[in-house]
Amino acid sequence: MRTQEAEQLVALERDGWEALTRGRARDFYDDVLAREAVMVFPFGVMERDDAIDGMAESRRWQDYRLDDVTVHDVGAGIAVVSYRVHAERDDEAPFDAMLASTYVRSRGGWRMMLHQQSP
Repeated sequence: MRTQEAEQLVALERDGWEALTRGRARDFYDDVLAREAVMVFPFGVMERDDAIDGMAESRRWQDYRLDDVTVHDVGAGIAVVSYRVHAERDDEAPFDAMLASTYVRSRGGWRMMLHQQSP
């Protein structure tokens, strides 16, 4: 995988967190999630449209930090971005977790197929 592609994937993850902090989750994830996407959260598994609704309706994150970001080239136009996140909302305990997002290259660019969060 070229460095430029790895940088694009890391930027997509950061852009997703920015969308979650700025109230733009619906627009961002509607564009980035593949039609068959699945998101695995600590509370359960959600398919694309339900996940988008949930993210759009949830409280915004106030701040976040991504650490140990790594891009894994799985081959055949598939890559996994893994990292640790520390995110905060007002009046809630911080969210610390390990995350992984699997992307597939398509004609329209990279599309997220699977996202996993593990506290």
